[in-house]
Amino acid sequence: MNISIIIPTLNEENNIRRLCAFLCNHQSNEHFEIIVVDGGSTDGTLDSISDLQKLTIINSPVASRAVQMNLGASKAHFEVLYFVHADVMPPYTFYADLREALAGSQIGSYRYRFDSTKWLLRINGYFTRFSMLWCRGGDQTLFIRRPLFDQLGGFDEYFTVMEDFDLIRRAKKLTHFHIIPKEVIVSARKYERNHYLRVQWANLRAFQMYRNGVKPEVIRHFYKESLKLATY
Repeated sequence: MNISIIIPTLNEENNIRRLCAFLCNHQSNEHFEIIVVDGGSTDGTLDSISDLQKLTIINSPVASRAVQMNLGASKAHFEVLYFVHADVMPPYTFYADLREALAGSQIGSYRYRFDSTKWLLRINGYFTRFSMLWCRGGDQTLFIRRPLFDQLGGFDEYFTVMEDFDLIRRAKKLTHFHIIPKEVIVSARKYERNHYLRVQWANLRAFQMYRNGVKPEVIRHFYKESLKLATY
């Protein structure tokens, strides 16, 4: 099984090198391609990975994850698409995990845990074992077979935020969503820059706004105004 790994980036110089080096040096790397789609980084994101030979780097005209991930998918060569955020680290077993999961499913994700020992963040991670939509999100990484991705029309580029929730919601109307009972490691930087309760409130409010049909640009503005974000 061959996999196209698609990584959207925007000012991720502190994280992208670690992820891409991990993927390029992986023992199964002959079975996947790595596509980095940058949304116009103004830091050293692209310079930090310029020496890695296995990467395909694409410049997106728009800094929007939905647009960037669709662009990456349009350039991908393989049937399995695996979307990974730049501040996430998959487990070393990810290739075998995906191969096993895709034997019986068309789409799914991992659970996650933060790179922090704080017990409140452990609670967040615990809930990602459940299938409810509010427990999902792009930080868990997302794998999907190309025929289903094409059937769904890819990510809806109307969603400048919540694009992952939207795609999962539509996919779950058509097929089972598989959750791999292992964890990816997610950066806790958003919580380190903001109070835990403030992030939880902003997340809940943004999800409620999404469910109530509020325009994505309004949600995005609210989220950026509510929190100190490193990117997007």
